[in-house]
Amino acid sequence: MNLLPQSQRVRVGAVRAVLAGVAAVAGSYAAAGFTTGFVGAPLEAMLSRAAPASLVTFAIVVLGDIGQKLNLLAAITLAVLLIACLAAAALATGWRQRSGLVSVTVALGLTWAAVTLLTGSPVLALAAALPASAVIALTIPGIRPSDVDATARRRLLTAVAGVAGFSVLSYVVGGVRSRDETEDLPLGLTAAQHQEIDTLLAEAESKSLSVSGLEPLVSTNFYEVDIAAVNPNTAPENWTLSLTGAVSEDATFTYDDIRALPVEQRFITLRCVGDSLNGTKMDNALWTGTPLAPLLDEVTTESGCECAMLRAGDGYYVQFPIAALKRGFLAYGMNGRPLPRSHGAPVRVLIPGHWGEINVKWLTEIEFLDEAVDGYWEERGWHGTGPVNIVAKLWVDTLNDDDTVTVAGHAYAGLMDVSAVEVNTGDGWQKATLSEPLPGEDVWRQWSYTYPHPGSQHRVRVRAITGDGTVQANEELPAFPNGPSGWVSRTVQ
Repeated sequence: MNLLPQSQRVRVGAVRAVLAGVAAVAGSYAAAGFTTGFVGAPLEAMLSRAAPASLVTFAIVVLGDIGQKLNLLAAITLAVLLIACLAAAALATGWRQRSGLVSVTVALGLTWAAVTLLTGSPVLALAAALPASAVIALTIPGIRPSDVDATARRRLLTAVAGVAGFSVLSYVVGGVRSRDETEDLPLGLTAAQHQEIDTLLAEAESKSLSVSGLEPLVSTNFYEVDIAAVNPNTAPENWTLSLTGAVSEDATFTYDDIRALPVEQRFITLRCVGDSLNGTKMDNALWTGTPLAPLLDEVTTESGCECAMLRAGDGYYVQFPIAALKRGFLAYGMNGRPLPRSHGAPVRVLIPGHWGEINVKWLTEIEFLDEAVDGYWEERGWHGTGPVNIVAKLWVDTLNDDDTVTVAGHAYAGLMDVSAVEVNTGDGWQKATLSEPLPGEDVWRQWSYTYPHPGSQHRVRVRAITGDGTVQANEELPAFPNGPSGWVSRTVQ
């Protein structure tokens, strides 16, 4: 081992330790991609669960998608620092033993053990441990103090360049591994069922309004909100759905069991409870799956509260009335393709007319309860398990060549059905044009309205009306805690 002065030894050791941490995290991402085997994934989930309710609300309402990205960045930084500390401990052990081999061996063992403990994958943990120990090995300083300015410095600079290059390569490789393989798989339906899907998607296309910039009736970019940034990656052959709790006897269903049940295609719209009033986290898709009620009928429930807890593979859980649950739909396909991992593959549940948080992805268990208990978001102060609020979104305003203005958007009212959208540009409420309804009980509609430009800046307000005459509430309320409500308005130049 070298005989460098302690102050120089500490500085060199700190750089080596941080480089080892960066290399370990890069190696983990290269091997696991953006899956639960990535060392940053469990740390990100831990930070999400440990965050105070006020911070979670701030992240959702104010930061939006950026909040989760910041949380992931914090988790990656924590992973780097954790492994850097282990590398520093390995270096200190080697210094005491005056053996570079001891430092390398201890760094390898500590990193492997820590990543295995975090991810539960000893094989993937090697992809983090080997780069970390390699950095320690390649940056062992020389014997003489003067080597700090020569050999040791060159080795450190070489290591920095090497770790940077390795990180870029790992990012590329990990990105390939992160790709959702279900995109290339067949849905496994009969020719007649595929024809039904094609017919329904064509119907949605034909009924979509021809308004530039307005998303069609089947969303092209479906929003994604989860409690963790890294999604579970469960193979269909390893997935099961268990009915447990207050039942006469537990029941378990495999993916093949679900696929053997009658197949249905349903248009269903989802809206996020944490979205802003005129936000874009509201989308529609054609889902392939089977009704949930026949599975629930397989068990005799003894629930004292007539409620159940739905649990997911990512640790999410939500409590819900059994009566509403019986209207649920188990989906394993989306827009004619297998359900993407980001949307709950292999199976998710859809509960018509309720906020998106109820529609649990990666569904693994339905536990029937004796007493009602709070779900994940209710524990954090939210109460978005009820029916969605009525809304007409104003997403497009366009000045046409003939000095008219076209405003447009989507309207949604859950199970209440949208029968009309009214627009107020300053001269009272006027009826907008609605898209023809798609089949289904829980589907949005498009609307558009064209009017002469008044010649100055003006405010446009919109509201939806349901089939029973219920008018969208005027009072504007924030997303927290019951979901946003109020008339959407926009200033048009």
